[in-house]
Amino acid sequence: MALDSLGERVRLFGAFDANLAAIEERCGVRCFVDGESLVLAGAAGKTERAESAVRALLVSALRGEQMTPDDVALAVADADLPAAAAAMLPATLLRSKRGREIRARTAGQRAFVEAIERHALTICIGPAGTGKTFLAIAMALRALRDRNVSRIVLTRPAVEAGERLGFLPGDLKEKIDPYLRPLYDAIDELLDDSTAAKYIERGTIEVAPIAYMRGRTLANAFVIVDEAQNAGAEQLKMLLTRIGAGSQMVVVGDATQVDLPSGARSGLRDAARRLRGVEEVAVIELDAADVVRRPLVARIIRAYETPQ
Repeated sequence: MALDSLGERVRLFGAFDANLAAIEERCGVRCFVDGESLVLAGAAGKTERAESAVRALLVSALRGEQMTPDDVALAVADADLPAAAAAMLPATLLRSKRGREIRARTAGQRAFVEAIERHALTICIGPAGTGKTFLAIAMALRALRDRNVSRIVLTRPAVEAGERLGFLPGDLKEKIDPYLRPLYDAIDELLDDSTAAKYIERGTIEVAPIAYMRGRTLANAFVIVDEAQNAGAEQLKMLLTRIGAGSQMVVVGDATQVDLPSGARSGLRDAARRLRGVEEVAVIELDAADVVRRPLVARIIRAYETPQ
């Protein structure tokens, strides 16, 4: 496979050839450079899979994007899809600020995106690495772009052990921000700095802990509840009843990562059980097959799912 420029090779290969190592691990092939060409060695089916992923990565490299092993994982996930299944996946939802296409990459992610499009309330339960929060924020930004909502509200439990902030040092913002950082990170990936700052300053995007939602009615908003497994059952019930006119809500969490005090009932499974089958509500469950991070993450999840 010919590579036309040094810059293209640098972006494709990654720092210390990390992307080539990821391709080898993901696809079961060997990658080596012969002059100005990348050679893929291995069984026929595996090299075809790797070549499909590399060609997709090259499109981004030609746009000047710096590839990472996470990009490799996404490209290989795309290559794994049969043509018929790939054709059924939703079109690009958004482009990241680096120009990367944001869209569903697995059948489970597709079901999640379609559920959000069709329901006022979507509950998604799945392990780490399945893109739950990231896809939800992408859908929220698309809804804002298309003027289907006037603002986005991102919320999560501020502290795993019941939002007990009093003992922490600093003012309120200093106490809360570390626990909301993952939400800011997703925004940073999808929006340029000036747009993100403008939206947050104007309140178009609000990031706050669940406890601060009490007593509010969230109208014309796209509300995302992250880490919902660490919200108590009554707390999550309170939040679910905040949905106002013109709003929709997406609740995401990993039911295996509950950090509530012993004896406290997690709201995530409770809400999914109570609301499954209710009109305007969808409950989606993702699993290790929907993990789009490095293969090791999926293997770890499967290991923990296997009874000992």
